[in-house]
Amino acid sequence: MTHQATASPRRPSLPKAAPDGLIASVLLAFIATAGLFYVNIMAALVSGLQDGLGFSARSAGLVASMNVYGAALGALAAVFTVARIRWKPAVVGLLCALVCIDLVSTRVAAPGALMALRFGHGLVGGMLVGVGFAVIARTRTPDRTFGMLLVVQFGLGGLGLLLLPGLVPRFGTPVLFLALAAFSICAGLMLPFLSDYPPRQAPPVAEDERPAGLARWTPLGAALMAVFAFQAANMALAAYVIGLGRHYGLTLRFISDTLAAANWIGALGSVLVVAVGLRWGRLRPIALGVAATILGTLAFLRSDLAWVFVAANIVTAVVWAFVIPYLLGLCAAFDVGGRSATLAGFFSKLGLASGPALGGVLLNETHFPRLVAVAVIGLCASAALAWPPAGGLDRSS
Repeated sequence: MTHQATASPRRPSLPKAAPDGLIASVLLAFIATAGLFYVNIMAALVSGLQDGLGFSARSAGLVASMNVYGAALGALAAVFTVARIRWKPAVVGLLCALVCIDLVSTRVAAPGALMALRFGHGLVGGMLVGVGFAVIARTRTPDRTFGMLLVVQFGLGGLGLLLLPGLVPRFGTPVLFLALAAFSICAGLMLPFLSDYPPRQAPPVAEDERPAGLARWTPLGAALMAVFAFQAANMALAAYVIGLGRHYGLTLRFISDTLAAANWIGALGSVLVVAVGLRWGRLRPIALGVAATILGTLAFLRSDLAWVFVAANIVTAVVWAFVIPYLLGLCAAFDVGGRSATLAGFFSKLGLASGPALGGVLLNETHFPRLVAVAVIGLCASAALAWPPAGGLDRSS
């Protein structure tokens, strides 16, 4: 009697996106966006807290800021843990925690309690984005993947800014947090289609080159501060742009439509990064982009003219989406293992948090020209800080 060996059935496996392909860039962008998507609908969040719960401009801005300050702390924690964890199980746990906190947020109406809760949400989301940034740095072209990250953020952010301000009067502030929870769930469903992305090893450093390697902390520090200044300057104004439009006599419907269109058009800036990559180096795109951002920011001073308000939003959205991938890629270039990219995520979130906080202090409800002036100063500082490290990398390559 013969015995026939029976092969154990193989478990069906889901197809994986090519590690350095366009689809993988999109999936990684969704996962990294999930931890910080509220930043892309910040104007709707601040306005919704004012309209739906009666918060003052300062209280609403501080709720948003506490969310991003928590994210900055979470991103900093990720710097020290990302190299030692299995990133996929970590992402699953962090996404589940985000959904739970968003659902609890729908039941909280006191400013102090909501600030504390959103700080916890930011802490979890910041760790998620830190892990996402580290994985993006392990791809072959992180600048392009960061560009795709902005495409996703601006595209979906535009949809949120189009729909959410009108939904808050009908369904209340909880609709804002339910939208965030839904996005986290969608991002989790994409995770199985990604490859493992193990850490890459840095090339060996010769003994006589070690002092120069240590000196790279100076340009990295300048690049990190450039990220902080750029994000803080932009978000200081962007968080209050709905109030700015109302201040100049524009209707909420017109403002929402403008912000949505500006976000969608703004995604073209990131598309350009994806298409061009480093063909022009880093210094030239950063310098030209910051200069255009300054002009667009100054245009907000004439928001009494509706067409100027529209143009200012479109210009600043396009160049924001164009410049920040180069700044993040500039930081990532100093460490192929992903730690400097994760550190850049921390400084990015610190800037995004400080912008609304600074704006809330300076605004005094209606002082928008002062806010524009501070934003312009921050943008100039960002360009000055980015100039030496970007020029140095361009020359070395």
